[in-house]
Amino acid sequence: MPPAESVPAHDTSTRNPGIDLLRGLAIVLVVFNHIGLRIPLKKTALADVLPTWFLSRLNYNGYEAVFVFFVISGFLIAGNALRRWGSLGQIDMRAFYARRFARIMPCLLMLVAVLSVLHLLAMPDYTIARVGQSLPRAIVAALGLHLNWYEGRTGYLPGNWDVLWSLSIEELFYLGFPLLCLLTRHRAMLVLVLVLLALSMPWTHAALSGNEIWQEKAYLPGMSAIAIGVLGALLAARSRTLPASTTALLGWLGAVGLVATTIDGATMWHLLRDGYMLLLTLSVLCLLLACEQRQRRGDWHPWRAPGWLRSWGRLSYEIYLSHMFVVFAVVRWFKLGGADERWGFLWYLLALPLCWLLGAAVFRWLSSPCERWLGQRLARTRIEPNATRPTTAELPVA
Repeated sequence: MPPAESVPAHDTSTRNPGIDLLRGLAIVLVVFNHIGLRIPLKKTALADVLPTWFLSRLNYNGYEAVFVFFVISGFLIAGNALRRWGSLGQIDMRAFYARRFARIMPCLLMLVAVLSVLHLLAMPDYTIARVGQSLPRAIVAALGLHLNWYEGRTGYLPGNWDVLWSLSIEELFYLGFPLLCLLTRHRAMLVLVLVLLALSMPWTHAALSGNEIWQEKAYLPGMSAIAIGVLGALLAARSRTLPASTTALLGWLGAVGLVATTIDGATMWHLLRDGYMLLLTLSVLCLLLACEQRQRRGDWHPWRAPGWLRSWGRLSYEIYLSHMFVVFAVVRWFKLGGADERWGFLWYLLALPLCWLLGAAVFRWLSSPCERWLGQRLARTRIEPNATRPTTAELPVA
């Protein structure tokens, strides 16, 4: 008989459309952020019809979007582990690490290789030129999961390297996660550790105020968000199917909190200071629990209209790692062509589909076949990348 924390008998093997939608929204905000740093929407003709504060929020929520990814990652990866092994205390370290390696490393190694070649060719936007930085150290930082720390010490790397800061946080967490699960064994002890880590977010974020880059990219605040996702997976595994009204309430609470922290982040910061990131992550957790409950009932027929956004969610990891190639190309074209800044918003319409197409190509020709090939050789059971793929952000950057 499986232990008490095992997953209920309902089928959750299919993709959750609500979670894909949330991931899609997060990755679009990341892309908007990186285009907006170079072509701000508030300087375009859209400012004639929309408030500039709203356009600014569309451009500058990339950091918050990464924390959305962190929570989703913890929720999905812990939930998948519970389904496979029944209890986090029985997690198979070899299989867990094999799945993470198969999912993460092919795209990461290819990205680092391409960026290294572009640096050696002295290509604009890709050359590491800041004093105190070098290509060998950037490679070591990216593959050694401390690129966030490296940037905190030496300054920002070029944009395609910079996106790897969130991967450093996430994968370092998952290096220690199976050990934590096996060492604590008792569910109550594991939950206590995760709760303390989750609630530490406002204090760990505030304590790093002396270094802007390190405050944004430090390990503990990001790991706190992942811990919240893991706690959500444990809660979902033990909970029964809730009434539709309770599920709707969870969804509305999550949506209101998410909108408040992304669209009106300045007000939330004024009210909560560093606690506003905790509100953001708890709001995402409410949405994830509502999505899980909605799928559990088995009668979910998602709207077709946001299907394009769900497709972004399904490709979020690939788009996250590759989108800066499109951003740099589109922005350079925009500036070299002497385009009118007022029509800059039209370049978003060019960049977005190109980002999706590049991400889809990376998935089809690199990450999916490599994940399948590696999974069959590294794990005891076959990995099915098109089923319930644990996605990072799985991701993520600001």
